[in-house]
Formats: sequence, structure tokens, C-alpha cells
Amino acid sequence: MCINKLLKQRNMTMYMLSKKSGVPHTTVLDICSGKAKINKCNSETVYKLAVTLNVKMEELVIESMEKRPNFENYKSSICHRVKRYGDLNFIEEVLLSGEIDKLFAKEWYPESLYLLAMLDYLCRINDIPQVKEYNELRKTRLNELLYPAGIHMLYMFSGNENYKEMSVNESIPEFLRHNIVESEIRNVF
Repeated sequence: MCINKLLKQRNMTMYMLSKKSGVPHTTVLDICSGKAKINKCNSETVYKLAVTLNVKMEELVIESMEKRPNFENYKSSICHRVKRYGDLNFIEEVLLSGEIDKLFAKEWYPESLYLLAMLDYLCRINDIPQVKEYNELRKTRLNELLYPAGIHMLYMFSGNENYKEMSVNESIPEFLRHNIVESEIRNVF
């Protein structure tokens, strides 16, 4: 689990964590800022932080060891899962796994919102009511429009804003709600 989140939950500052744990303040600052990876720290440091934060050592280290996929690869994997499982099985699998909440808790907002948008889109086209537990999350938007890599590249090479405008106009509403531009989820190989 992210130390910054734990500090916030415990109403504790980095300075307080340093003092209570005996870990140098600069080390705590480096870990919290991302300058240092906690999984690269010695076991004594991780142990002291874990004890002070009242969590297991593994909880502090596991998140930093997980590699976040490229967003385009993530989108592709989701579309392939839809194709492989079918709409209804995909919906069931996502709901049972709690994957949307897990991604959001890791602060992987584009991935979490993309998965929610996919869930909502598939529910709409299959006449299934939306799951109410995500009503608050449905209000969340990325700060900027997130375009597919292909559209972004077309714009970069041509400088023509029309590519971006067309992609927004053709975007699936459930994705656009979160500032994610997506128009094709079925065309995967």
C-alpha cells in the first residue's frame, strides 16, 4: 500500500513517521516522493516503517514491485478479454473481481475509468442496468482528454485538429464521460 495514503489515513506527517520509526527523514521523503523505491530499501527500513504504520512489510513493498502496463496495451488487453469471454461473462468477471476499485485505489485512474466505461457500455448495449455501486465514480473525469495513440500520432504528424475532433465526435459516450476517447472496442485481433 502507498505510504502517502497510509499517512493520510493515519493523519500522520512524513516527519512524524520518521521520528516514530527511526528512519531518517530524508529516506522517508525520498520514498514518499518516488525518488527511492521502497522495494530497494533494506529490510530494517521496511520493517520499521511497517511497524510504525501498523501494516505488513509485504503490503508496503508489493505495490512498488507491480509494473504498470502502457495504457494502450491495457486497453487492448481489456478489449481482448471482452472478445474472449463475451459481453455477459466479461461483465460478471469484472464485477466479481472488484478490479475497478482495485485500480482506482492504486491511483491508476485511466485504467479504472476505462474499465468502468467498458462495463457501462456493455451493460447499455445488452440492456442490463448499471451497477449502482459505481455511481460516485461515474462522476470522475480525467483532467484532459485521453486520445488513442493512433489519433495522437496523426495529429502530431499532420498538425490537423480535425482528427481529434472527429475522434471525439465518434467516441462512445460511456468513455467520453471520463474524458477517454474510444470509438472501437470490437476490432481486435
